Amino acid sequence: MKQTRLMRNIYLGVENLLLHKLRSFLTMLGIVFGVGSVVAMLSVGEGASKEALDQIRKLGSNNIIISSVKSVEEESASNVRTHMSIYGLTYEDFRRISESFKDVQKTAPVKIIRKESRLGERMLELRVVGTTATWFELVPRAVIAGRVLTALDVEKNSPVAILTEFGARKLLATENTIGQTLQIGGDRFEIVGIVQSESGEAGNIQIPDQQVDAYIPIEVARKYFGDIFTRRSSGSFEREKVELHQVILQIDSVDHVEPTAAAVETMLERFHDKKDYRISVPLALLRQAEATKRRFNIVLGSIAGISLLVGGIGIMNIMLASVTERTREIGIRRAIGAKRRQIIYQFLIETVVLSTTGGLIGLGLGVLIPFLITIISGMATVLTLWGILLPLLISMMVGILFGLYPAIHAAKVDPIVALRHE
Repeated sequence: MKQTRLMRNIYLGVENLLLHKLRSFLTMLGIVFGVGSVVAMLSVGEGASKEALDQIRKLGSNNIIISSVKSVEEESASNVRTHMSIYGLTYEDFRRISESFKDVQKTAPVKIIRKESRLGERMLELRVVGTTATWFELVPRAVIAGRVLTALDVEKNSPVAILTEFGARKLLATENTIGQTLQIGGDRFEIVGIVQSESGEAGNIQIPDQQVDAYIPIEVARKYFGDIFTRRSSGSFEREKVELHQVILQIDSVDHVEPTAAAVETMLERFHDKKDYRISVPLALLRQAEATKRRFNIVLGSIAGISLLVGGIGIMNIMLASVTERTREIGIRRAIGAKRRQIIYQFLIETVVLSTTGGLIGLGLGVLIPFLITIISGMATVLTLWGILLPLLISMMVGILFGLYPAIHAAKVDPIVALRHE
């Protein structure tokens, strides 16, 4: 019986709204644009945050990255024509870190040299990364062909190289890659593998690999290229001595990452007179990025929610006008026995139908906008379940809250006065 009555009230509500189609449509527009903007803005914000978080996760939440950087003193002294900069991490630093901290599970030393490379007639400047087999455990990347560095390669100081997919395509084009001989500088290396790579920055941390990398055993890099690098430009040259450019650590537990990073920094401060290193903790950056994402979503949702508020005010305004227009109708219904709560239900049903219909249309608009943004600009957008359901629920609540006052106002109309109304 109650269900039948409810369906009848909904039918009457829809029928009353259809009597003024244009007015009902214009009233819904505030809700349509409000819900559409909330869904679209949340999906754009979610997409931007996801890209940043994914980049950070690729660095490993259990990892610590220590990089060599020029100190302020070295930067100012580098203007001298014949100055040799000596800075950064040393092999002794790597040994101390590996042996001193029980929470450190794996370590990978990194030496980086930029060298002109040749394969047949093709040339490309590669970033040569001297490291160990552990690198590919700490910076996991998909193997496209062949294999990665092995412990045997490092032990035997084998002149082998693993290229990134980008570098392999540039140097080899359509030729068979594995087994080719690559000349790096004046030395020859056998290509034994190709891997995918990432590039760019995650937060303020440089991702360890780049598109033009060639990975070789670290002792081979040290033997062939040494620790002193010379750069010539405009008739002058600059020399640098850097033993290790990076050290990547993997910690046994997420809980030990930040305490270990603090302990490593304390140890390095004891053995370095200058601040010529930087310690990056992806876990801390990840937490900061997630907190920023939450704040960003709240701000976006609040801004877009103003549109819903405006839409709600529009509904209240129209429903108050509707009460005035239908005063005589209300008086007749009251005179034949309708109770106040039935009048309230009738007007509430109309506002909820308006807001819910507008919300559903707004959802369609909100889903379409991110889709178009992704196609036109290539920007990633992510639609989440809560990002769809929340605006719809809010639009229904707006209908109830802003329709409540007009409904109560209608129920309070004196039947005798209403029947006299023209």
